[in-house]
Amino acid sequence: MQFRAATADPADIDRAAAYPADDAVPALTAERIREELAGHQFRPEWIWFAEDEDGEILARALWWGRADSERPIALDCLQVRSTVADPGSVAAGLLAAGHAAFGALPGYNISLPRDWRSDRALAEAVAWRREAAYKSGLSSEIERLRYEWTPAAKVPEPAGKLVFREGTDEEFLDAFVRLSSGSLDLHTRNELRSMDAEQLAREDIEFYLDCPGERSWWRLAHLPDGTLAGMAIPSATPYHRNVGYLGVVPEQRGQGLIDEILAEITRFHVSEGADRITATTDTVNVPMAAAFDRAGYEVTEIRLVLESPPQ
Repeated sequence: MQFRAATADPADIDRAAAYPADDAVPALTAERIREELAGHQFRPEWIWFAEDEDGEILARALWWGRADSERPIALDCLQVRSTVADPGSVAAGLLAAGHAAFGALPGYNISLPRDWRSDRALAEAVAWRREAAYKSGLSSEIERLRYEWTPAAKVPEPAGKLVFREGTDEEFLDAFVRLSSGSLDLHTRNELRSMDAEQLAREDIEFYLDCPGERSWWRLAHLPDGTLAGMAIPSATPYHRNVGYLGVVPEQRGQGLIDEILAEITRFHVSEGADRITATTDTVNVPMAAAFDRAGYEVTEIRLVLESPPQ
């Protein structure tokens, strides 16, 4: 069996786009793949095949990145033909080959319906993908809820509990550090095992500066007396507006202030003309999920995120 990247040859791209989806995990359409290639978010060198000795494609992996990314950010689609006896092993070999070429281990995001565990075929299809991810170094697992706001929900009115203002880079750095304390976000908790809160804060700031959203959108949230309560960072993806990052400092938690911060982000995006706002939170972050529910955001899918474990 041979593992290789696609070439820029149109025939190779056609084979990548036409590869059939023949199991229960939804695959990208050929049209979507070509759109991502045109946007430089898929690239031939980020599309990998497992081929038999006759050149038949037995598996396909599609990695995604931003248009300006040097390396792929995430594995977006992984498929193995249903005729393959051991799909987990073939997929693991394919991922290992891609990782070696990239010099990195991009995470793997699997989008699933909320009740995926009750669907036997879907659960089995996820199982071999999880096996392949674990074998190739992606052994840290987080399950996330993906939410979406549309105009079918009401635009929240200000409650008057908080005052929002712009802030300096130093103020946002301090806010990120303070919000990480006691966070229920699994990524934050995992990262704090290998770095201090300030280093993580700097990395988070760099991440959001690198997103399509603008730095000028960011707001600090204060109580009327000027006490810092939290922050709101509206953001965006290449496709739509996004909630980004929000939180309440530890000493102000439990007072419902997260609702006002989320409402501020929602109002901001709506004022900019957004008719769709997405958000994600871990399934274990029950308070944040409840805030999205109260704000009229609806769960559209579960996102199973498989990553390399923190060092």
